[in-house]
Amino acid sequence: MKINVYRRFALSAATQHAQQNNITQTIADDMAAVNTVIRQRLHSDVPLVNQISEYIISAGGKRIRPVLVLLLANAHGYRGTAHHELAAVVEFIHTATLLHDDVVDESSMRRGRETANALFGNAASVLVGDFLYSRSFQMMVSLESMRVMQILSDATNVIAEGEVLQLLNMHNPDVTHESYLTVIRSKTAKLFEAAAELGALVAGANNEQIAAAGEYGRSLGTAFQLIDDVLDYAGDAAEIGKNVGDDLREGKPTLPLIYLMEHGTPQQRELVRTCIEQGDEQHFDAVLAAVTSSGALDYTRREAEAAAHRAAESIAGLPDSVYKDSLLQLCSFAVDRNH
Repeated sequence: MKINVYRRFALSAATQHAQQNNITQTIADDMAAVNTVIRQRLHSDVPLVNQISEYIISAGGKRIRPVLVLLLANAHGYRGTAHHELAAVVEFIHTATLLHDDVVDESSMRRGRETANALFGNAASVLVGDFLYSRSFQMMVSLESMRVMQILSDATNVIAEGEVLQLLNMHNPDVTHESYLTVIRSKTAKLFEAAAELGALVAGANNEQIAAAGEYGRSLGTAFQLIDDVLDYAGDAAEIGKNVGDDLREGKPTLPLIYLMEHGTPQQRELVRTCIEQGDEQHFDAVLAAVTSSGALDYTRREAEAAAHRAAESIAGLPDSVYKDSLLQLCSFAVDRNH
């Protein structure tokens, strides 16, 4: 099944939601089983842990990382239940990173409602994030697979390094294209990569197939992050579930700004430099006009499309199935979405 990943946001919000539902419908029973595992494993004897964990998990989200575990496992012919536990582990690790990210970024809205740190405070959010990390490692140990533990422990370490790299890049207008992509590959794409590898691994795939799955996840995660960069300037807060302009407020030099620093007029470059250095969102409208007129947003979309195309190419060797179709549809969804 050939998927066109170059439609460039032509789909309406309703169509995008329908597309996402079509992708997950093929694994609806598996997703229900994963949700059951999540609820069971969230339990703690400490009430505040339960309260915050439930708050962040119940917010929903696209659950793309668990979906990758399930789709890759099924695409490789897996028939068992261990992929449910692995999908829950990946979701717990992701949720822990969100709790920590929102504290570091001082974010107030995620998935259309208050962040946990805004509601419960920074200290509680950080500590419950630690609980989710440690619970995820308890779960992966129970699977008694050294390869699983290696993939996930390596991923969490790389993600932590990516977070630190991003912190070092904050308020730095001289960040290069390549150094920014290094942050994306570490902070965002690495967990996509690990999720895809785990799905292939649990199904008994060989090393070449696991590597191809990893390339799929890594490229898909890159596409998702680059579109997030676009949506922070061209999105709608009600659709994306967070405040637009957050990246500028936090002084994050994302790809649209990096492109503008390289290709904009002297006046545009000076404006962006000042806004990044000062975390100035008061000039958001001027920056938005600049990244639009300079072609920075279009360039970032094209980079996302190229990454999505690499993802689609990496799974060309999979046998035809509804699961492969869904994986290809994810490549399209990654670049078409507005949330």
